[in-house]
Amino acid sequence: MQQYLTSEIFDKKMIKYSTVRKKLNLEIEKTENLGLAHLTHYFQNHINGVSQCYKVPAHNYYSEITEELNILAEPQMALQQLLPLKYDVPFPPLADYEFTFIDLFAGIGGFRIPMQETKGKCVFTSEFNYWAQKTYEHNFGEVPFGDITKLNLDIVPKHDVLTAGFPCQPFSISGKMKGFEDTRGTLIYNVFQIIEKHNPKVVLLENVKHLINHNKGNTFKTILKGLKELGYKTSWKVLNASDFGVPQNRERVIIIGHRDIEFDFSKLKTKPKRILKDFLDKNGPFEFLNEEYTILSDYKVQESGLVFIGHRNKSIRIAGVRPGTEHLSRVHKQPNRIYSSLGIHPTLPSQESSGRFYIYDEGEVRKLTINECYRIMGFPDKFVKTNNLAEAYRQIGNSVCVPMVKEISKQIKAQLL
Repeated sequence: MQQYLTSEIFDKKMIKYSTVRKKLNLEIEKTENLGLAHLTHYFQNHINGVSQCYKVPAHNYYSEITEELNILAEPQMALQQLLPLKYDVPFPPLADYEFTFIDLFAGIGGFRIPMQETKGKCVFTSEFNYWAQKTYEHNFGEVPFGDITKLNLDIVPKHDVLTAGFPCQPFSISGKMKGFEDTRGTLIYNVFQIIEKHNPKVVLLENVKHLINHNKGNTFKTILKGLKELGYKTSWKVLNASDFGVPQNRERVIIIGHRDIEFDFSKLKTKPKRILKDFLDKNGPFEFLNEEYTILSDYKVQESGLVFIGHRNKSIRIAGVRPGTEHLSRVHKQPNRIYSSLGIHPTLPSQESSGRFYIYDEGEVRKLTINECYRIMGFPDKFVKTNNLAEAYRQIGNSVCVPMVKEISKQIKAQLL
């Protein structure tokens, strides 16, 4: 029996995004779903010129899914008649905005939240990871396009700011240093292709601090040279999340390019360091450390703000090491260290999937909760996390510090737009 896509099914004139999602069975699959990306991008851009990039494939996909679900659309309820949608998501798209941006390697939206808060309108999103796509959609009501290496660049609309927290892929430079051309075969090359085609006013790139020294500094030089060949004046700086109001020692290199002006990093407004204690949950449940550990009586507050106060008693190091370090790994000491809640926390790692972050608080040693991890990255408490805890830990470790990006965004707007 066929059902009709009428107002009686949807109840209200202003249809909620979650209702449309449920009725049309809009669910991200683990295979490339360009149709769903086109449809949700069309939903969010239907009143501006950007919608033309998504209109035809969005209508085609809509026709396919209504046919598959045995739903007949009455003439007055064609796709455009569903619009505008009421976005019952934590971070709905802006109706009133002052600049546009695209979100490449979007992750879970660490760039999008602060860019929207500074009146930016996202017009295109790309993210490869399936779990991150699901989290992104639940928070922003938009499904990212997938693999950037397979993108048809014609669907990427014009934009004012390009943001990309791109992965640092090793690539061979062979001493030739040809800039743009030397990045072929890497993900940054795909970013460069989008820049070349659309000439955004501003390029904002983010990566780990290690990028500066990768391959004896040649990788970083090649990226800067590539931007120069594309016509951009670039400036860069290593910034620490702990200088922007969150208690995490997280250093990242930020590269900003503009065709005529060099971005002035000295105008960024930093904040006094905060301590972890102010960001902790008041109530549990907490997972306390159920193994032997040592709390040091003689400890120091490090220059970074870290307070290394103890360690788990793992039998890792052999005799002949400095007292107090026999339980710490030679290669990477952080996993067995315990840090005081009266200092800041080390970098949340992207490789972590089990929540290995132990703190000393109120005389006991426990793990950071998943909510605390998101909080010390600057994500609002209303942010919707995946139910897969291992993925939630990975996602926050892969993300960016929201308050830091917000301050960068505010200065980009003031200086370059």
